[in-house]
Amino acid sequence: MTISSFLDKVLLREKGDSWSHFWLCYWCDVLYFILCTGKTLSPQVMFHNAASNIICKVLFGTRYEYNDETIKKVVQWFTEMLKIFNGPWALLYNSVPYVSYLPLPFKKAFKNMELYLNFSNGLVNEHKRTRTAGEPRDFVDCYLDELDKQKEDSSFSEEQLRRITLDLYLAGTDSTSNTLLTGFLYLMNHPQVQDRCQQEINRVLDGRDWASFEDRHNMPYVQAVIHEVQRVANTVPLSAFHCSTKDTELMGYDIPKGTLIIQNMESVLREEGQWKFPHEFSPENFLNEQGEFVKPEAFMPFSAGPRMCLGEGLARMELFLMTVTLLRKFKFIWPEDAGEPDFTMIFGVTLTPKPYMMKVQLRSEQ
Repeated sequence: MTISSFLDKVLLREKGDSWSHFWLCYWCDVLYFILCTGKTLSPQVMFHNAASNIICKVLFGTRYEYNDETIKKVVQWFTEMLKIFNGPWALLYNSVPYVSYLPLPFKKAFKNMELYLNFSNGLVNEHKRTRTAGEPRDFVDCYLDELDKQKEDSSFSEEQLRRITLDLYLAGTDSTSNTLLTGFLYLMNHPQVQDRCQQEINRVLDGRDWASFEDRHNMPYVQAVIHEVQRVANTVPLSAFHCSTKDTELMGYDIPKGTLIIQNMESVLREEGQWKFPHEFSPENFLNEQGEFVKPEAFMPFSAGPRMCLGEGLARMELFLMTVTLLRKFKFIWPEDAGEPDFTMIFGVTLTPKPYMMKVQLRSEQ
């Protein structure tokens, strides 16, 4: 049993319940937008909170209100950790290990990490008290079920579970929220693309308040837009680092066992000859002449192969449902006093759009 199969098991279980808990998450997010309707707002924290709540639901079966102090603290821990990871102190720490003994700012990242692990440990202990074996409610229950089946020399352990939830929370919030930030930055500044998406959403939903993940098959243009956002966002530009497990040869190059492998996703996501418009934002990159959605082989924002992103299924679902739900209800406008948009990304572990403001209006046509 792999970690990705645990995630799939949780998502498939929820599918049988018509994705009910995801609807609740997204609808509450929409209500949050309504409170801000007509005002100019910064979407950074909002998107991060939405992604955090969804990954909390998947991992722990728990969802928090936006004003809950627990989720505020968790979001703050990860926000501070990512800021340090993306900054010069992390570079210094990795380059000069001896500085780890000094009271420098990167110590804050380790402290926050330990705070999260303690938080996770409390939830795992609660699961152990309340779970019914064989009837998993979420990712933690799935892992504990598998742990019961393992032998003593297994790599499965409660400590490993705590660390895995840290990895999944970190990967499942920052990448999704940054992709959404990039997407709505482009949608506001390409109003014709936003309008066409909304027309397709209206046609497919035909009066329904909710979209399902299955609706994506009838929304080729929306699919093309979301995939194009992922392409230009290139949220994880170096993907996850890998390591060769044996001596091998690739295209005439010898790669010894144990070599660190770093992928340059930019090389495929903007490669000349693979895309109609490699250096522009254009949904046409994912549409054929008949207007049907097509996905070129060079599209691999989740990497490729057996070690590709294990959260791909969850991320694809989040991006589609959140985008469709928000565009169904609202129109997003670049503020008149915001000046020219800056599409330059801030480089780090993930690529992040520069902070911006947005104006939100209720759509007159539903």
